[in-house]
Amino acid sequence: MTEDVTLLDAVAATSGGEDLPVSSRFDVLDPATGDVLAQAPDVSVDQLDGVFAVALDAFGTWRHDEAFRRSALRRAAELIEERIDELAEILTAEQGKPLAEARSEFAVSAMWLRYYADLDLPSEVLVNDEAAGYQAVVRRPMGVVAAIAPWNFPISLAVWKIAPALRAGNTIVVKPSPHTPLATLALGQVLRAAFPPGVLNVVSGLDPLGAAMVEHPVPRKVSFTGSTAVGRKVALGAAADLKRVTLELGGNDPAVILPDVDVDEIAPSLYRSAFANAGQICLAVKRVYVHDSIKARLVEALGEIARSVTVGSGMTEGVQMGPVNNRAQLDRVVDLVDDAVEAGARVVAGGAAIDRPGYFYAPTIVEGASDGVRLVDEEQFGPALPIIGYTEIEDAIARANRTEYGLTASVWSGDPERAAQWAPRIEAGQVAINAHGTGVRPDLPFGGLKSSGLGVENGPWGLYSFTEIQVVTGPHRP
Repeated sequence: MTEDVTLLDAVAATSGGEDLPVSSRFDVLDPATGDVLAQAPDVSVDQLDGVFAVALDAFGTWRHDEAFRRSALRRAAELIEERIDELAEILTAEQGKPLAEARSEFAVSAMWLRYYADLDLPSEVLVNDEAAGYQAVVRRPMGVVAAIAPWNFPISLAVWKIAPALRAGNTIVVKPSPHTPLATLALGQVLRAAFPPGVLNVVSGLDPLGAAMVEHPVPRKVSFTGSTAVGRKVALGAAADLKRVTLELGGNDPAVILPDVDVDEIAPSLYRSAFANAGQICLAVKRVYVHDSIKARLVEALGEIARSVTVGSGMTEGVQMGPVNNRAQLDRVVDLVDDAVEAGARVVAGGAAIDRPGYFYAPTIVEGASDGVRLVDEEQFGPALPIIGYTEIEDAIARANRTEYGLTASVWSGDPERAAQWAPRIEAGQVAINAHGTGVRPDLPFGGLKSSGLGVENGPWGLYSFTEIQVVTGPHRP
């Protein structure tokens, strides 16, 4: 690395606009080598009282100046863009994604901050006349927000919480995953120049820090992105004092391919939708249902792309896919693919970890797996994609829905109108036509059905989720 050495060496938790001293630190590994990259502060549970206290104190003034909040969010976007190269190198070093994708994650985060800076939060005046008086619905900030972000997109998914929470007038304490704390901690340090002390606080640490944040009496809202299993624990922990929660959880996202598609045309887009970020995306295509008449052609087209992809360190120019982020996730992908092969599936491309240091797994296409095989039934969250044939579209839709998840989905057809007829039949928070995941924008709600989550993020709907409704009544107001 180059100019980011100073930032990385000085990485610290932020509380009250200053470094938060800690008595211990923990190792953060480089997934491209498996070696220790740096050490992150291990904030103790006992320190949370102080962190939440400064956030609560800052809330008393931050909540009242809307114009200042807007300008601070815009300044935060500028600061990210000024430091994007060094911040991106830290993100690639700890997460593994190619450097261009890390830069894009920060650029998108700046866009999210500007979107919320410009988004209005109006009161709704229901009645205002001399006879009936005045009745209005206003949205008030909640107070302090506890936000917990995952390791696959640590920056953008943290900003999905930071931007609307601060725009609404709350203050926030953010905890990144212990697999990827460094870039988020560095971002917290950079953004001290945008926000008053205590408005944005960033802590890192090992278990049970996250659970202690959820159960702490100060925050009134918990926003969590991660696995469904952990999301259930978050919901239980927040329920004790009726904290509001937003949970963006797992997915086993289907793509249904109708027989009238042009296979050569859709294969590159379908591949990217499954393998971007080494498949470590909650909304990635996780299983493909394709009509039997074109299945062989699609399997071979996807296999050809997978075999052509350059895999390596995200720091290396020309690399198209980096490593899986951590050993546990790599082991899970290995286990799921091996299990599918034992059940009779055939590996068309990849199918094994790459023999080199780090957590690399070859982009893998599997055909012959069916419902009931773990690779199909579970969320793999890695670079392995099962292709499943079908004869009748009704059966494909039914199998696509036969899961506890309901995050995103897609339907692909040479006739978009035909695809649009089937799309509403799929049980998912978002369904795309002839693409996948295109509804991830700052102005559109994102959330899942069933065990894929609770509530939504983004757009005005995401902003509203960081507010409480208050009714104001009284005499007519001229």
